[in-house]
Amino acid sequence: MRRWTLIVAAGALLLGLAACSQPSSRKEEDEVLLRQWIKTIASDEFGGRKPMTQYEDVTVNYLAGQLEALGLEPAFDGSWFQPFEMIAVTAKPEGAKFYVRGKTGAELLYPDDMVVWTARATDKVELPKAEYVFCGFGINAPEYGWDDYAGIDVKGKIVIAMVNDPGYYDNSLFRGRNMTYYGRWLYKFEEARRQGAAGCLVLHNTEAASYDWSVCVNGHLEDNLALYDPETHNSGELAVKGWLREDGAQKLFAAAGMDMDAALSAAKRPGFKSFPLNVRGDIRMDVSYDIQQTRNVGAILRGTDKADEAVVMNAHWDHLGIGTPDETGDNIYNGAADNASGMAGALLAAKKFTELHERPRRSVLFIFPSSEESGLFGSEYYCAHPAIPMEKTSACLNFESIGPAELTSDVSILGGGASDLDKYYEDAAAAQGRYIFFDDDNSDGWFFRSDHYNFVKKGVPALVVENGNHPVDPSRPNKYPMKMWYHQPCDEYQDDWDLEGTLANIDLIFNVGVSVANAQDLLRL
Repeated sequence: MRRWTLIVAAGALLLGLAACSQPSSRKEEDEVLLRQWIKTIASDEFGGRKPMTQYEDVTVNYLAGQLEALGLEPAFDGSWFQPFEMIAVTAKPEGAKFYVRGKTGAELLYPDDMVVWTARATDKVELPKAEYVFCGFGINAPEYGWDDYAGIDVKGKIVIAMVNDPGYYDNSLFRGRNMTYYGRWLYKFEEARRQGAAGCLVLHNTEAASYDWSVCVNGHLEDNLALYDPETHNSGELAVKGWLREDGAQKLFAAAGMDMDAALSAAKRPGFKSFPLNVRGDIRMDVSYDIQQTRNVGAILRGTDKADEAVVMNAHWDHLGIGTPDETGDNIYNGAADNASGMAGALLAAKKFTELHERPRRSVLFIFPSSEESGLFGSEYYCAHPAIPMEKTSACLNFESIGPAELTSDVSILGGGASDLDKYYEDAAAAQGRYIFFDDDNSDGWFFRSDHYNFVKKGVPALVVENGNHPVDPSRPNKYPMKMWYHQPCDEYQDDWDLEGTLANIDLIFNVGVSVANAQDLLRL
């Protein structure tokens, strides 16, 4: 009863604002709505929006209520929801440690030295006398002439792989500071699995990962999520996935009688050869898991003569839920900027689409995926089961952490140069009296870290929109830079947020959406 009361109240707010007589300005109305959506979705009542908790119901029903109030249609055969099965796994090493022995012994402490999990539906993980292998970056990239797995057998072993890719350290390698997908931690697991490894620990480095150790711990101590295969029970997944802190890696190398700094330095250069660490140890983890359904949320605005084609407006609804308290005792990870701001932006864009004098030629899909934070799983599922086929999807316009942002004369774009979508953004920015800066420094791998990349893997053009670097009013710098609040309880809505740039960027994405939806031809990569 409570959740439906929330929807009705929110819907009444939306419709009431829309019906206000003589609003002072359209921009003010947009800002009131945007603030209300962010404040509501990021409130404690939503409990940090972790999938497969009671707060999923609150979140997805709220979104469905808003989409219905806007006059959109359900996207999934008459339903607002696209359910799919996920497994939530908590795995803890016996004794809170892994013990290894080489020339000497060492204890990897959990979670100070490592944080580990599994995606398997099992009560225990047991790997007796597991052998550890250092595989550099853990990359097999023929197009770059790089294979960290050449000449080494990792079957049944634990791979240690550095985060990021060689270009982070040498601009002449790969794409330099513009990280490739090979640098992502998810790729390290994927490749280790393809190579037959039993597990993979990604060697953390704050600069190369772009976040500190606390982010690894906060995201993986409990309820690690994965798509669930009911036929195999995920038995083909790695038995052990995890992050290894540099201090923990130093213990491994010391137990092996090896120089870690020399090994890491060598791994950054062409011609590196992976090698066994000559340390072994039993791995035993107690596992608890729960298999439940979670839901993507979706709505559609039907197009006219090209209604069987689509433009996707995407914003993930999930965040980290309730977890480790910060120094103030706050344990709710509200996710106001990440990604209540994105959802609010997508809802505002949806409202603008419904107010067009003529519907666009292509259909416009508003997709709110689940489980982005744990591995882009909701968008992965959607892209495998789309409401309109991927080959008929012209672009994915992703609303990801778009606020708060002061107004800037420029707009930064990641992922440019792959399609004609660039031109649409350039034209839309020019119409605002702004310009696009195509940023080729993707050193933090941001282009691969949100839902749009699953669309890219299916051949659908997508770009990452970020606020620019040149404030129109230098006296109003952004008070809430991303690194202050990323994945922390302090990511909460503030009444003093500057949303002028946020609103301009929403208009920018909306105008691109309108243009792509009305274009003669589909865009493709």
